[in-house]
Amino acid sequence: MKKQIRILSLLSLIAISSLCAEEKATAQPKATQAAAQPAASTSQPVEIARLSEAFGHVIGKNLENIGVKFDMAQVIKGLQDAIAGKESPMSEMECIQAIASVQEKIFKDQCAENLKRAEVFLADNAKVEGVIALEDGKVQYRIVEKGNGAEIESHFSPQIRYTGKYLDGSVFGASKEEETISLDEIIPGLKAGLIGMREGEKRTVYIHPDLAYGTNGYLPPNSLLTFDVEIVKANAPIKETTEPDIKAKNEIAEVKTDIR
Repeated sequence: MKKQIRILSLLSLIAISSLCAEEKATAQPKATQAAAQPAASTSQPVEIARLSEAFGHVIGKNLENIGVKFDMAQVIKGLQDAIAGKESPMSEMECIQAIASVQEKIFKDQCAENLKRAEVFLADNAKVEGVIALEDGKVQYRIVEKGNGAEIESHFSPQIRYTGKYLDGSVFGASKEEETISLDEIIPGLKAGLIGMREGEKRTVYIHPDLAYGTNGYLPPNSLLTFDVEIVKANAPIKETTEPDIKAKNEIAEVKTDIR
């Protein structure tokens, strides 16, 4: 999905260029007529300069979204050669196919690297005092603060506060207030880590990518996920779903399995 979006970004640039060329061609008679009129303002060069800079930003953002580390000197050369009417070293289709090939390699390398980091971390983390392993070691948790209330059981809908983090500690999502989630609609690793928690308890849950999102979804592929979770209620009624509720749930690293 990410690859398709990035290629579509490139196609959008091509479409914009084509559209501008078409509009220029169809507007040529008007332009000729306007050329006979006196200049309306001396500020035109300034506006063109601003427009040129802004369009450069558009191109730059699209290049960043594609995810390939381009040689910027050659990108600029390509722009200059295109304006000069020189032939491109590739056709547009060949260029898009080449970008897709590079993206595929980057994706596979990232998958392998993230999986290795996740497994090394869990192997080391299992030796830490107080860490408890579940699901053949692919889910681990550490009790930060004990709770004395009701205990979460399978198929419950607990009310929680949470912070979701990547392996490097960066936060990808956090609750702004208490949220009620269904254990039947979240990733298996988080479900395993929540079952048995009591009201008032705080845990840090570590989840192997196999029980999170693996190579699917919009997160970096094969990400190990960490959740700092506090249980407010072991089982609470789920409110009728609204747009804000959907957005809030998606912020829990897309924890709903039906997104996959």
